[in-house]
Amino acid sequence: MAGQRLLLLVGFLLPGVLLSEAAKILTVSTVGGSHYLLMDRVSQILQDHGHNITMLNHKRGPFMPDFKKEEKSYQVISWLAPEDHQREFKKSFDFFLEETLGGRGNFENLLKVLEYLALQCSHFLRRKDIMDSLKNENFDMVIVETFDYCPFLIAEKLSKPFVAILSTSFGSLEFGLPIPLSYVPVFRSLLTDHMDFWGRVKNFLMFFSFCRRQWHMQSTFDNAIKEHFPEGSRPVLSHLLLKAELWFINSDFAFDFARPLLPNTVYVGGLMEKPIKPVPQDLENFIANFGDAGFVLVAFGSTLNTQQSQEVLKKMHSAFSHLPQGVIWKCQSSHWPKDVRLATNVKIVDWLPQSDLLAHPSIRLFVTHGGQNSVMEAIRHGVPMVGLPVNGDQHGNMVRVVAKNYGVSIQLNQVTADTLTLMLKQVIEDKRYKSAVAAASVILRSQPLSPAQRLVGWIDHILQTRGAAHLKPYAFQQPWHEQYLIDVFVFLLGLTLGTVWLCGKLLGVVVRWLRGARKVKKT
Repeated sequence: MAGQRLLLLVGFLLPGVLLSEAAKILTVSTVGGSHYLLMDRVSQILQDHGHNITMLNHKRGPFMPDFKKEEKSYQVISWLAPEDHQREFKKSFDFFLEETLGGRGNFENLLKVLEYLALQCSHFLRRKDIMDSLKNENFDMVIVETFDYCPFLIAEKLSKPFVAILSTSFGSLEFGLPIPLSYVPVFRSLLTDHMDFWGRVKNFLMFFSFCRRQWHMQSTFDNAIKEHFPEGSRPVLSHLLLKAELWFINSDFAFDFARPLLPNTVYVGGLMEKPIKPVPQDLENFIANFGDAGFVLVAFGSTLNTQQSQEVLKKMHSAFSHLPQGVIWKCQSSHWPKDVRLATNVKIVDWLPQSDLLAHPSIRLFVTHGGQNSVMEAIRHGVPMVGLPVNGDQHGNMVRVVAKNYGVSIQLNQVTADTLTLMLKQVIEDKRYKSAVAAASVILRSQPLSPAQRLVGWIDHILQTRGAAHLKPYAFQQPWHEQYLIDVFVFLLGLTLGTVWLCGKLLGVVVRWLRGARKVKKT
């Protein structure tokens, strides 16, 4: 078995080694946070493979928490939007987060955030010095992250082929995949692939709402497109999504519901995985204090590091204090409620090596916001989860976690200390959760090629073939009425109705003739 896997790996990667020279690749990350971490990992993998990588990123913003700084082996081009824009953007994002945490989130608040991203995009495209420098580099390929539409416009402005990486849930963007609504849940529907009749009705109706929202989201960039692209050659964002040579999806069927894919769609869930290192000694000493009881890891990215989440933090702390396990909690000390004294079994840290802790043999549970990277890391290490989703794709992610029995989920506005305590103990003590996620770990780990190998292999393939036209269906070029056979349906309907009408007319003629013949006989 090992020999067959090695042969497959060599067969997949050797053509790239033999036929392709080091390519100049630009990666673009404009929003920070977990999106930046994924693009950083992609850049590092391709740099290690021998390509010359340059990352373009926005130096800071509301999505950019304080990460542990690491030396980069690839080149980085950073830029900053004007200070007044950054202040207004942060104010808008903080309001969006505050409303979401309070259970008052709505689509209009998200559109406001996207409007600021569109303004930020315009600020960047006005930077003639950076754009000219990027054009002079003559990159072979651009790799874009898809939370923000700006990277697509940058790639189009550079007139370079580009590859897209979807860092969030599958259905958050529409880029040409077939969507059988009978078993593929629409984004934000909170449905599984097992839908009853009313579930399918809901999914069908929500598909139209999803399409309308996509149109509104893309229209926030209309002014940026009008300003920076001449009339007659202005791109349409929905068309740009189809123009991507490849789509890398930060997920895996160990997590996602099975669904049809296109040839230019590749799963790379698990890219964040790195070689496991020993955890820092202070954390190891803390874990040792709890012996066989083990420990619980709590990490919410930057989502709950806000003043608006103080009450939630207090309820969570109260629940953790009733556990026999130790609790290692990523929470900035500056945001900790000043009137709460830490329980003896709780340790808060500003930063922690999440993957290393998830791989620790004493871990019993992962409490998470349900972000894509966090869920994939937990599945890889076979750790059951309790999810407290906040926004974006996190609710849908936790629907999948619950449906596959990898853990349980609760809405933030429903959290009480007693309820959360019961849920934590339920997942720790009921071994079915651990068994289910351990089986998913086997699915993820036993695939012939690792996520990094798939990423590198397919990038090399596109570089060698100078594009992926052979992987894109003709449907991308068809008008919608041809693609959905509306013209065929109308033709057959017209033919059927015409035939029925003609048969009716003939029948009428025959009836009249028979009546006439009877009258002749009577006379």
